[in-house]
Amino acid sequence: MLDAFSLLFQWHNLLILAGGTALGIVVGAIPGLTASMLIALTLPLTFHMDPVSAVTLLIGEYVGGISGGLITAILLRMPGTPASIVTTFDGYPMAKSGRAQRALALGITASVAGGIISWVFLAGMSPSLARFALQFGPWEYFALVLMALVMLAVLAQGSLAKGLLAAALGMAFALPGIDSSIGQARLTFGSSAMLSGFGILPVLIGAFAISQVLRDASAPKMQTEKINMPKERLPVYRSDMNTHGANMMRSSVIGTWIGLLPGIGANIAALVSYSTTKQLSHEPEKFGTGHEPGVVAGESANNASIGGALIPLITMGIPGSVTEAILIGALTIHNLQPGPLLFQNAPEIAYGIIAAYLIANIFMLLMMWSAVHHIAKVVHIPRAALLSVILVFCVLGSYAVNNSFTDVWVMVAFGVIGLVLEATKMPLGPFVIGFVLSPIAEEQLRASLMMADGNVADILTRPYALLFLALSALTVAWPWIMTKISSRKGTGA
Repeated sequence: MLDAFSLLFQWHNLLILAGGTALGIVVGAIPGLTASMLIALTLPLTFHMDPVSAVTLLIGEYVGGISGGLITAILLRMPGTPASIVTTFDGYPMAKSGRAQRALALGITASVAGGIISWVFLAGMSPSLARFALQFGPWEYFALVLMALVMLAVLAQGSLAKGLLAAALGMAFALPGIDSSIGQARLTFGSSAMLSGFGILPVLIGAFAISQVLRDASAPKMQTEKINMPKERLPVYRSDMNTHGANMMRSSVIGTWIGLLPGIGANIAALVSYSTTKQLSHEPEKFGTGHEPGVVAGESANNASIGGALIPLITMGIPGSVTEAILIGALTIHNLQPGPLLFQNAPEIAYGIIAAYLIANIFMLLMMWSAVHHIAKVVHIPRAALLSVILVFCVLGSYAVNNSFTDVWVMVAFGVIGLVLEATKMPLGPFVIGFVLSPIAEEQLRASLMMADGNVADILTRPYALLFLALSALTVAWPWIMTKISSRKGTGA
């Protein structure tokens, strides 16, 4: 770990981390733009970086992107990111009543507290969990990937059927190309351009950035209210530790553990934490009217969920959210395989992620505390100019992959697919994660079958694999079970 910090403190890595965090905060503050889109868009910039610098940049963008959303959530009731929706409940009423500075101060402080507390879990649990995961064989990894896909599909917003269908569609788009096991072309339809399949970078840029550009271009112009910028110092008091310390700690722990679960996300973590704080409060009627504990609960939890989601990513190669799936894609581009072997084969990356996450939170605190008044002005940038710049970066980034316009057309096609998925209420998350995880699942399944001489029943002799399969089945059946329980309660009443 000390070596990772030593590597991170080299001036160019610190500069990259600071730049990534600042960029993330600015993008996160703009309603409609997300950390996922930013990371997908800047992936091409990492091609010529060493892996440590590349990961450092992306972690900074991730932390900044989630944190920046609180600014417009409080000042405009327009959350920059979905993770900050809960912050609008009490943050905006505080701003309307002339306490915007206080709401921003509490939001930033809670965000940093959530990040640091979840970092403790990340740094403490990850090496041990990675050593434990070394016991896993191909069957366990296949079952683990399957469980992650099922949980992401089921727990994503929308219906169960649409979530599963989106995941299956993403897996289907990962099939074309050369079959790595037998070396033969698969689903290429005679096209030489299809031999390498759909590149992960054009797919990610198309699904997140192009679909966003198309969606914003077709939407009516968004009217934003003129902001009265708070210019006084952000007020915090010594008594805040006694008043809000327990809430920050509880909400951060909730956010961390929810972040561990695939498919839940920072917005659900914030909502669960907010509800818990409200239920435990002696003044629940004040929530939603500008109550300080509401801001603290939401912001502690949504930032803490990042640290929680990074734990399964670096220890088992399982993404906790769409953003982590893009991070897996970034590691793959740099010929790194997330999972327990990452700590053995590339410890500078595994520990580098942990170190960068902590320092990014500190950078986020310094930047937002000193420049929040200026950052809030980004909402007044003309939307057309912003989208034009994003579009140029999309084209350049996709073309730079192989110096081929085929990748640009692939990007455009997946942008349209992303738009169609949204129009049909199918979640984009399971689609992208199905695309990213499908090759891993296929590789592990083939290895398992080769080791078992084609005997599928061999998976029944593996306790951990059986546990993951059972959890997958329980996840699928859970909505039906809850419906039955509710029905019986209703009948009983």
